[in-house]
Amino acid sequence: MSLSLHHITRPSSLKENAPLLIMCHGYGSDENDLFSFAQELPEELFIISVKAPYPMQPYGNAWYAINFDANQNKWNDVEQAIGSRDEIANFIDEACTEYPVNKNNVTLLGFSQGTILSYAVALTYPEKVKNVVALSGYISEDMLGDNIATKDVNHLDFYCSHGSVDQVIPVDWARKAPQFLNALNIKNTYSEFPVGHGVAPQNFYEFRSWLEKRI
Repeated sequence: MSLSLHHITRPSSLKENAPLLIMCHGYGSDENDLFSFAQELPEELFIISVKAPYPMQPYGNAWYAINFDANQNKWNDVEQAIGSRDEIANFIDEACTEYPVNKNNVTLLGFSQGTILSYAVALTYPEKVKNVVALSGYISEDMLGDNIATKDVNHLDFYCSHGSVDQVIPVDWARKAPQFLNALNIKNTYSEFPVGHGVAPQNFYEFRSWLEKRI
């Protein structure tokens, strides 16, 4: 069976019912980027790093286009983003059928644009996701499905972090995530680190420890 999104995997130490971790890279990157974390993460995790569907020039991929106008204002192609959101949701189902994983223990780990998509997938399809590690991103409400308030979101748990001097995505955007999640009574942890648009070593150790307690 060929799954809908190109991906690479690191099998679990467990032969069946492994907790599944799906990695979603940032704008202009690819499936190898976050996969560098894989060897440092708990061995019982079955890890899949997926490649976004839109190729960029000269290299890299995007989950959706970011357009710039003459004044350097930028806006997201929300239609493409929603398409990618649904594609990741569909991929979760495919992966749970194809690999020896536990469909009730799925974690999304995103960076930047991959985090924006991870938020959108978890909040639109909460029945498919258990945990989210949201690195250097924010919640884009126009990418979420309708009626979140009517969905069963009580089981979701988010680890959110951001660089306090991020020059790509303002830290103020990230700081709104805990307020949004708290309003829905969704469990969440939020941390900031004195870095730009990246993951500091302390940030990695903190989210790894958070994850170990939840898988």
